[in-house]
Amino acid sequence: MAGSLAEQLSARIRSRAASICVVGLGYVGFPLAETFASGGYPVIGFDIDAEKIRKLNRGESYIGHISSKRVADLVGKGFFKPTADERCFRDADVIIICVPTPLTEAREPDLSFIVNTGQAIARHLRRGQLVVLESTTYPGTTEDLLRPILEAGGLRAGKDFFLAFSPEREDPGNKQFATRNIPKVVGGIDQASRDLAVAVYQPVVDGVVPVSSTQVAEACKILENTYRAVNIALVNELKIVFDQMGIDVWEVIEAARTKPFGFQPFYPGPGLGGHCIPIDPFYLTWVARKFGVSTRFIELAGEINTGMPQYVAHRVAEALNDQAKAVNGSRICVLGVAYKQRRRPARIPGVYHPGIASEARRRRFLQ
Repeated sequence: MAGSLAEQLSARIRSRAASICVVGLGYVGFPLAETFASGGYPVIGFDIDAEKIRKLNRGESYIGHISSKRVADLVGKGFFKPTADERCFRDADVIIICVPTPLTEAREPDLSFIVNTGQAIARHLRRGQLVVLESTTYPGTTEDLLRPILEAGGLRAGKDFFLAFSPEREDPGNKQFATRNIPKVVGGIDQASRDLAVAVYQPVVDGVVPVSSTQVAEACKILENTYRAVNIALVNELKIVFDQMGIDVWEVIEAARTKPFGFQPFYPGPGLGGHCIPIDPFYLTWVARKFGVSTRFIELAGEINTGMPQYVAHRVAEALNDQAKAVNGSRICVLGVAYKQRRRPARIPGVYHPGIASEARRRRFLQ
């Protein structure tokens, strides 16, 4: 019967008759939904944020690289249907989960968004559907956490429905790479699940990379971001060392990057920003502890990167001292406060934010 269900769904996918439901319309889910709609699939966009749904249904975009005109066109022609009604899950052939996976205050995985989403889907799950998790998480989440939630109603993964994992690879603000031209890694709980997920993504992205399991696909994303976190920590540490030696780390990096092999440039900064790099490596350290393994390299990288804001503050204080000024009472301009542009950027008292303040306020601040 599973083969028959897989064949039926595969035929709907090939003909673009399969309805795609993207759960979570943030900086990952919204561009993904737009990509599927542009590829000819009927797309349902689900989010619990009613304001997002109202905006989309009015044809308004809240993602910089997707215009409101594009949203209005897709919604107006019925290619994209935003909703906050979870009953839409029953109407979908493919359900793709793109919800946040933050850390708790104890730096442990907060999987409540995946759990809540899985429970909502389970209430409406029907035979023949494909569920794909895209949220970044530790290896084993799809099989050990999401699968039992979806099976709680009596349907069985691999028999009655299909289950896969494909890590998101969004880089907000990157004008060179977007959802369409970033290869998708795909792993399933079985071959049928993997093949169906490959068939879904293949027409709308430049390249699909099938792997042997959901665990491999989950580990792939963790490796990508751990690689970046560790190398950023390395260059941050070198920045501190080279400063003491009177060496310009930026000039060192520019010289090193002329080597055509064996080197990739990373750059120092006041810590780590964004949703992925400061979080994802600690998903791996958490699950490693469950297996009795210590991840000292990752923990050390986290320690270095976490300490960089204090280092920068110390350097600012030293620079002010060189000018016979105290930190207390000094006006400090911080450029690049946010990871990505916000609709209503937050103001920090005593800090001038270019792009937020009026020209008159800017002049007053700098007087």
